[in-house]
Order: sequence, then C-alpha cells, then structure tokens
Amino acid sequence: MRVIGLTGGIASGKSTVSYILKSLGAVIIDADKVARKVVEPGQPAWQDIVKEFGQQVLNEDMTINREVLGKLVFSDQSLLAKLNRITHPRVIEYFREELARMARENPEAVVVLDVPLLFESGMYRLADEIWVVWADEKVQLERLMEREGFTPEEAWQRIRAQMPLEEKARRADRVINNSGTLDETVEQTTRFFYETISAHDDKIKEKKR
Repeated sequence: MRVIGLTGGIASGKSTVSYILKSLGAVIIDADKVARKVVEPGQPAWQDIVKEFGQQVLNEDMTINREVLGKLVFSDQSLLAKLNRITHPRVIEYFREELARMARENPEAVVVLDVPLLFESGMYRLADEIWVVWADEKVQLERLMEREGFTPEEAWQRIRAQMPLEEKARRADRVINNSGTLDETVEQTTRFFYETISAHDDKIKEKKR
C-alpha cells in the first residue's frame, strides 16, 4: 500500500486534485469529512467544543454551526489552536484505524490522505510521500472571495491561519501548480500518480529479489 499525504493552502485547488486522483483509482480519505464525523452531537470532540466555546456555536438541532465557530477561531489564533487540539487527535485516530484496515483488505491500494492541515496537525507522519497543491496568493484570495463571499479581510484571515504555502511546497515530495488551466492540473496530477505507482512497483520487485 502506498500512502500519499495531499495538502495545500485554502482555495489552492486541493479538492480538484483529490477528485482527479480518485478518478485514477486512488482511495481518498478526506479529513474534512472525518472532522465532521468526530464532532457529531454527543461525540467526545463535540462535548469538548461545546464546553470550550459554549452553546453559541450550536445549531437548533445541536450540530456544530461551522460558520459561527469559524468566525470565532479565525479571528483569534489562540482559539483556533484550542479547536485544533480538540479535533486533530480524533481525526488522526480515525486515519490510523482506516489505514490499518486498508492495509489488511487492499494492500495494493494507493491511499490519499486529503488533509488541509497535514503539516500543522502532524498527520504528514502517516504518509509515504507528500504532495502539495500550490497556487498564487492572489489566485487563492480571488477564489475565496468568489466561492465563499468573503471580504478581502476575511479571506486573508483564512489564508494567514495556515502554514505559508511556500513553506509547505518546500517540504513536499511533489508540488502541483494549480494556478493555470484545469488541463494542466490534470496532466501534472496524472503524471505524478503513475510515476508514484511505477516507483512503488519497482521497490516491491527489488524486495522480492
């Protein structure tokens, strides 16, 4: 089994690359979806969030109001750190369990850990190699404002809340430049995917000799 840690900056196009990899046959484990599971009403992380941030972050059905919580934590780095300390350990535990299951059931799979905060959370340690989806900050800003309706100030808050994208790119094994066209992104992602499979197969053959 080969495990790819996929990350990038907010609005850099990571979801697009994840979709392409899925279409190529990779198994995707999406940290955002896992994070939603671990904060469902009654779960330990949900209880900790309510205890820390109060009833103001709940919807009427007792689910977490992500918009309200987001505005709180992205305006205060200390609050964001508290939220991450609550959610990250639970997400990592889920990932470990899923990877163990995949190793038993589908040892030939290419598994992609789709994680926005791959480095910040320490989840990069679960991967065999790291891919970073890169985009120019101006492109990120424009995408956020158009997609989410953020003001420039709100968009910059979200961008600055993460590790600088240039730093992530320096720590990556592969960098996909997603500032261009979709066709260019598809070409890069497809080439990297098959190069990864080929290198993995070569290592297996070498071990069997």
